[in-house]
Amino acid sequence: MYTAKGQLDRNALIRQYQPLVRKLAHHMMAKLPANVQVDDLIQVGLIGLSEALTRFEATQGVQFETFATQRIRGAMLDELRENDWVSRGTRKSQKDIEESLRRLEHRLGRSPLESEIAADLGMSLSDYQSLLGKVKGTQLVYLEDMNHGSDDEDSFLDRHMGDTEADPLNMLRNQRLREALVAAIKNLPEREQYIMSMYYEQDMNLKEIAAVLDVTESRICQLHSQSIARLRAKMRTH
Repeated sequence: MYTAKGQLDRNALIRQYQPLVRKLAHHMMAKLPANVQVDDLIQVGLIGLSEALTRFEATQGVQFETFATQRIRGAMLDELRENDWVSRGTRKSQKDIEESLRRLEHRLGRSPLESEIAADLGMSLSDYQSLLGKVKGTQLVYLEDMNHGSDDEDSFLDRHMGDTEADPLNMLRNQRLREALVAAIKNLPEREQYIMSMYYEQDMNLKEIAAVLDVTESRICQLHSQSIARLRAKMRTH
């Protein structure tokens, strides 16, 4: 889009790509605790979009939407790092849920029910579901956890959401992890398989998934968090 003077029409391009910013913000929200506001992510993402317009060079052979997506997501992650959004309490809760899942799956030989997880954690079902809504899901697989163990002093976002440079060794590791992850997803309860498929394969947000399954968005958030915990419990023993 160009102005009458042959220059890029920044305002028109920003309007055109605003839906992309909103889509990325809502998709990221499923991995963040309740204290993060989607409107804040959108505002930061718009700044990233503006920077992408300034820095983009068509001669680099990269499509603008691909370039803009990287800049927008990067701006959002930078904002989250700067504000240190995840607390030690949230990290501990995530680990407690994963440890409970590992214990129960070893003991029962199957995926435990929500009520069984709640009982193992010593809390009521409603309190457990509330906890799921607070911690929310994070990345499916943390390479650092499997290779070196967990370190609470590390930046949570750097370990869990950061992009890494691809090299042959990492590509091989990722291929093995993907294969293990596919197998782990197939062992999820049926409803959780549907949610993971709609969220990660069909790129639907939680509100859209809730409409399809005819439940509340908060319930989808809980089930998504539980699915992530189940997968992490399996993948950390891979």
